[in-house]
Amino acid sequence: MKELAQIASAVQVSSTMAMDMLAKQMKADGVDVVGFGAGEPDFDTPSHIKAAAIQAISGNVTRYTPATGTAALKEAVCLRMREDCGLEYEPSQVVVTSGAKHCVYIALRAVVDPGDEVILPAPFWVSYLELIKMAGGRPVVVTAQESAGFKMTAEQLAAAVTPKTKALILNNPCNPTGMVYSEEELKAIARVCVEKDIYVISDEIYYGLLYDRVKWVSFASLGEDVKERTILINGVSKSYAMTGWRIGYLLSKDKIAKVMGNYLSNSTGSPSSISQAASVAALTGPQDCVEEMRRAFEERRNYIVKRVNSMEGVSCLKPEGAFYIMMNVEKQLGRVLYGEVIRSSDDFSAALLKRGLVAAVPGGGFGAPGFLRWSYAASLDSIKKGMDRLEEFLKG
Repeated sequence: MKELAQIASAVQVSSTMAMDMLAKQMKADGVDVVGFGAGEPDFDTPSHIKAAAIQAISGNVTRYTPATGTAALKEAVCLRMREDCGLEYEPSQVVVTSGAKHCVYIALRAVVDPGDEVILPAPFWVSYLELIKMAGGRPVVVTAQESAGFKMTAEQLAAAVTPKTKALILNNPCNPTGMVYSEEELKAIARVCVEKDIYVISDEIYYGLLYDRVKWVSFASLGEDVKERTILINGVSKSYAMTGWRIGYLLSKDKIAKVMGNYLSNSTGSPSSISQAASVAALTGPQDCVEEMRRAFEERRNYIVKRVNSMEGVSCLKPEGAFYIMMNVEKQLGRVLYGEVIRSSDDFSAALLKRGLVAAVPGGGFGAPGFLRWSYAASLDSIKKGMDRLEEFLKG
């Protein structure tokens, strides 16, 4: 029997999904595990959004739509980008996909040829690395240190660019660190991208979840020469608690949008017509539900950061957006806990799950060995329970 495809065979399972599945299986087996793995809001989808989906089903809005999304949803995306980000896009420049992860893949397919290099700041969302390889590209990882707020500098970017560099993936606010690039930092990065003529795939899906009144700037807003090289990624999953609805969208100049649309038309076709109708309601309806969730996440962030930094031997920065912290466990490496030597964040995570009954994702998959990612998209009661267990676990 012939070998399977090399590119497909090299793809690794998502560490976040693996941890989430393991925790859910343990719960199903009756084990009282507290899970902090998946980046999924614990809130219900708001009622007016669900009502729009029910109305779509009742009205038989159940057929194929255009491959790049319905006209109504494209108009709604343009509206939300204009009101929230000060960005002007035409519906022809919007491409709707089956989730933001799908967006990243389609964007990479549109600009990356086999052998092209894609610069990826670390820590990074686990799927970016695999998606680059799936598109035939070569990831060039640039490590942003914790001491620099986990943010890549323009100087680091410039040093990583080669004649083979085709694109940069920029995630702001960032998963897994929750950190936010300032306008000046983005302008410096943008200057390098324009000078070196590289595309920027800017994943901004967490822009609705910002804390401490931090100022956020969309990368595409930094000028026309920047906008023409930028593919924006966004979606409804995080801000509207719609992860299972699977709607993401891309915004770019017409030429790029057309290429992405052609790719979609011959691969997945259109996303769910019902989910698109619900997404129109999300983007055009009342936005107070987003603010309600944002305030809850901010309260949870404050609590988890305070608890982690009160414990000996672990620490974390205070994130400015999204709903994650990166907990530094470097002081735990080499320590013996419950008869096991902790040699890596993977060992720490495994021991914490086994002995502490707490599921958090080791940082290796994010390009951040020595750290664990915790998602605080969980109830405050669950977070308190998890922190109590972590504190007890650290006593050894």
